[in-house]
Amino acid sequence: MCLGAQLAADVLGGRVTRNPQKEIGWFPVSLTAEGAGTPWFRGFPGSFTAFHWHGDTFSIPPGGVRLAASEACGNQAFCYGDRVLGLQFHLDYSQQSIEQMIAHCADELLPGPAVQAAAELRSTAARVAEIRRLLERLLDAMAAGLEK
Repeated sequence: MCLGAQLAADVLGGRVTRNPQKEIGWFPVSLTAEGAGTPWFRGFPGSFTAFHWHGDTFSIPPGGVRLAASEACGNQAFCYGDRVLGLQFHLDYSQQSIEQMIAHCADELLPGPAVQAAAELRSTAARVAEIRRLLERLLDAMAAGLEK
């Protein structure tokens, strides 16, 4: 997720660059038609709220398929074949990890169209629980793909 997706894109021939704006906070991610049709996102809603903390983005590597986007970042997920999945957004954050990011990276919380203040970042239990459910669904789909 996030840096891992950027590194995977780079290794596969994509580019990692500064995103036009930082995206930090709880923002919607929308699946592309390809994303909605992939087994990895089976059972996901067409649009869902995820946690974001990034200022960089990746280009889709040659042979890769764009799976998701957000308003602030056009490339939120890609796949390369059936074994590589890169996610720019986070489904892995907990309330504790969000608090740690605020404590150690508060200097990044500069006003911007896609940067929420610390008070907004402090998620409700419902948001964290929802991304946890989505993460479990994604991991189950990945495990099912490996069992083929």
